[in-house]
Amino acid sequence: CGRLGCHVLHCVYLQNFSPLDKTCTNHSRRSASYLTERLKQIQAFFSLNVTGHLNAPTSEIMKTPRCGVPDVKQYRVMNQQVHWLKKALTYSIATYTSQLPSATVNHLISSALKVWSDVSPLTFIPSSTGKADIMIRFARRAHGDSQPFDGPGGTVAHAFGPGVGIGGDAHFDGDEKWSAEHNGINLYLVAAHEFGHSLGLPHSRNPASLMYPTYQKRRLQGSPLSFEDVHRIQTLYGMGIYIRKDSKLGRPCYITQIIRR
Repeated sequence: CGRLGCHVLHCVYLQNFSPLDKTCTNHSRRSASYLTERLKQIQAFFSLNVTGHLNAPTSEIMKTPRCGVPDVKQYRVMNQQVHWLKKALTYSIATYTSQLPSATVNHLISSALKVWSDVSPLTFIPSSTGKADIMIRFARRAHGDSQPFDGPGGTVAHAFGPGVGIGGDAHFDGDEKWSAEHNGINLYLVAAHEFGHSLGLPHSRNPASLMYPTYQKRRLQGSPLSFEDVHRIQTLYGMGIYIRKDSKLGRPCYITQIIRR
């Protein structure tokens, strides 16, 4: 991008994911100090060298497709372990993407929810009434929730923590190239990440975690969850059994984590 375009990109990123208290501008020392502080927060979160300066590694992170949920400040409420007060949750797909057959979308969404029900007492029930705890939508640009999408790349999806109304809902950018494989943005992986937010999980600084903010091409076979992800969801909802196949031994390893709330 050109110099001005990159400046706008970086300002928008900071406003979206490390929300600024003042308008992003060069015209005052005060705004410059805010920018420096926000850059430091972003760099610390992604385990980069904390300089407060916009260097190449920081810029590269900002250009990577990612979840639209903020990493710091406004999203700290998620660290209070807000969770659903029931274990059976309903979900409904209100709108679909035209890039995948609706049957494929249904399967990928169901599989993404199963990622979490496999390791917790939660169950997810499809709703045919048009109303559900977790409403799922594919939308473009402004779509009624004060968090407009930005076209291809950038923010690929976002979700809201447990609660009434928009709480628990997950939205996917209709301008992305959605795929069931890795020849685009994999819907299964992104949906599983967003549903983590729908259940009350914040972002993780651990790149191995499914809740890492930026899009990662992870394996599609077996569970995409890290041990950290399992621990955190079980801390919110209770004990579960996490089963992962041990590739070295060629047989399943049964790892029971009993975590009582």
